[in-house]
Amino acid sequence: MKKILFFAGSNSSKSINHKLVSFAASQIAAHKVEIIKLTNYDLPLFGEDIEREKGYPVALKMLHDKIREADALVISVNEHNRMVSAYFKNTLDWLSRLDYGFLKEKKILLMSTSDGKRGAASALEYAKYVLPRFGGIIVESFSFPSFSENFSEETQSISNEVLLLGFTDVIQNFVHQIEQ
Repeated sequence: MKKILFFAGSNSSKSINHKLVSFAASQIAAHKVEIIKLTNYDLPLFGEDIEREKGYPVALKMLHDKIREADALVISVNEHNRMVSAYFKNTLDWLSRLDYGFLKEKKILLMSTSDGKRGAASALEYAKYVLPRFGGIIVESFSFPSFSENFSEETQSISNEVLLLGFTDVIQNFVHQIEQ
């Protein structure tokens, strides 16, 4: 049994990316899943002066430990102006300063969503490029378009049958990859 850590790169209290990772977690039964919110790990805006004067925040070390303890990760990134959010970038900055290889050998399912038709595809592409620099292995990715049209708040599930089939396939492939 593998331990899979799920989180969204958003700091919104109504994050649709958090809803997407929560749904993904509900689809995996054979492994131990844990869903966290990055907002529970309060990190100041990164700066070398802060790092030098105050060191690494306790919350950073706690988040780092969570990631290191996991066998695999499911991350959903949000998009601001065709880029990952400053919030998520700040989290990556801190983690990489503490331990540049903080994702070493972690298999990752990388997702993104937005209410737009591209489903935060630009942020997804950026994350696919940058996360391997820290040792992560992107084994699957999924861009979920038009979240409000294709996800049922009532049932907390994907309402578009075609997207659901694609999503299910990605989840099954990811699980197969982490079991190897």
